Amino acid sequence: MKSGTWLGTGIGATLRYCAAKITALVPYGSAAGAFKGLVLALGAVTFLSSGAVAAPIRLVALGDSLTAGLGLPRSDSFAAKLEAALKAKGLNVTVINAGVSGDTTAAGLARLDWSVPRDADAVIVELGANDMLRGLSPDIARRNLTEILTRLKARRIPVLLAGMRAAPNLGADYARAFDAIYPDLAAQFSVPLYPFFLEGVAGDRALNQKDGIHPTAEGVDRIVAGILPAAEALVREVAASKGAASRGQ
Repeated sequence: MKSGTWLGTGIGATLRYCAAKITALVPYGSAAGAFKGLVLALGAVTFLSSGAVAAPIRLVALGDSLTAGLGLPRSDSFAAKLEAALKAKGLNVTVINAGVSGDTTAAGLARLDWSVPRDADAVIVELGANDMLRGLSPDIARRNLTEILTRLKARRIPVLLAGMRAAPNLGADYARAFDAIYPDLAAQFSVPLYPFFLEGVAGDRALNQKDGIHPTAEGVDRIVAGILPAAEALVREVAASKGAASRGQ
């Protein structure tokens, strides 16, 4: 059950209980008792709606078809499986699937402001594979990713950068320039880096769909297992920061 549903149910149940008590007391002239019941009801509303039930951390997975889960049921997408894995670690988190198939870094940048809503707590940036597959200049991907990270930093949103690697057929020079983008930007912006999003999956026919590019459900499991420690650390850092901020109020 969602926390919001629980919250509404909790308040409603408490108010009904207190109303019954007030109704029972008033006919017998117990004004003091009725007043106590009213105070109890108002106190319950204040307590339950004040954040006693913490809202989940909202983690946005901003990416391309690898994030979107092309060719897979929604339940087998990266976002869905990562959310389940994080919840299994005891974390109260919602992973928002902001993956769009075919997106380049330019397309991701163009939709950044609406794909990462104001209430986002953290972002995993997984972009660049389509730039590479189209043979676009690594300078373009670097420039767009730099702007994405700059904007997220300005919004004070923590980021986990997921790296990509160039296909061997693009040549050593291209691979050298492209592969360097992610560690360079992680260092420049002081954000954690998961070096290769497809680690353990790329090139393995058993873990990829027939196109040889997009992971199967089992491939997504492998991706999630690899990135989970970094994603968990990100969410725990955000949760600690929000807890400290709320205690300081």
